[in-house]
Amino acid sequence: MKRQWTVAEINAWYENQPWPVGINFLPSTAVNWNELWQRETFDEETIDRELALAASIKMNTLRTNLPFIVWLYDRDGLMARIDRFLSIASKHGIRTMLTLMDDCGFSGDHPWIGKQKEPRPDVHNSQGAASPGRNVVVLEALWDKVEAYIKDVVTTFRDDERILVWDVYNEPTNGGIFVDSTQHAEFDGPLLECSYKLCAQAVKWVRSCDPTQPLTVGAWRNMKTCFDRNVDIFNCPIDKLALEVSDVISFHCYAPADILEESLAILKDYHRPIMCTEWLARHAQSTVETILPIFARDKIGGYNWGLVNGRTQTHLPWPVVREQDPNFRQKWFHDLFHNDGTPYDEAELKLFRTLLT
Repeated sequence: MKRQWTVAEINAWYENQPWPVGINFLPSTAVNWNELWQRETFDEETIDRELALAASIKMNTLRTNLPFIVWLYDRDGLMARIDRFLSIASKHGIRTMLTLMDDCGFSGDHPWIGKQKEPRPDVHNSQGAASPGRNVVVLEALWDKVEAYIKDVVTTFRDDERILVWDVYNEPTNGGIFVDSTQHAEFDGPLLECSYKLCAQAVKWVRSCDPTQPLTVGAWRNMKTCFDRNVDIFNCPIDKLALEVSDVISFHCYAPADILEESLAILKDYHRPIMCTEWLARHAQSTVETILPIFARDKIGGYNWGLVNGRTQTHLPWPVVREQDPNFRQKWFHDLFHNDGTPYDEAELKLFRTLLT
């Protein structure tokens, strides 16, 4: 649609969807999104095997990010791999939410084509790569390329039923918690202003392609967390923008059940379908047994972070958690399966199967 879906339109659409539950997906063999999508490291066998695990616990959707830099250097190859990925997911009864841009580059590096760095030992998501990258976000003269990328991808797949929702921009304005906190500090100030402006433009670029799928931008920066319960969602420009422009309301919540309930009470005032596109952080009391039943009760879409433990090492917690919990290795932070396909916690998987049946 070239305009925002009305409340009536988007609710009618959502009523015809099964309760959307799935994962944020990177195959265990990929250290970041670039490694997932590059020609040399696109791992169909692992993608197929691991999405079979997701289907085994009745998941019906996934969320995954696309890399601008791969499009820039290998447009035709990326398009072919997106089509192949969508086919593999669809074979397992899984529809895809494609995220077009992302400011979360936790490595601190600007993205590049070619061999990616190995994960740093014992570090959560140590080689996370942003898209298009902070160096592009803060340089408006390069946005014509970003516009071309977005319009190309959306136009190509605008009628594709294998795509559930377009996620325009993951965590815009997120400067990240770098592995090396001194890296690229010169971008931190400009990033806030430029990322906000780019996000607003990107929504317009997506809508200009007239996609049949709805779009969303997730609220995240001022969402309530176990670390800061007293924030005001409506007092954050990027979150306000995200909630105002989205067809489907989406947000991130790595927090206990009571904080999730507080956030949902606010978001329900928009009278639109709601999806929590990032959750599950066991050290932060965001657990399968406490959070998934709330989603089931209200048909809140849920995409937990991580399926199979792998090169992103997201079973390890964020630095802030490690500082607070010296026993952080005793339980996993994200992810549901070990690399060999065995469950981290069979009770968690049983609850997914039970609630999604």
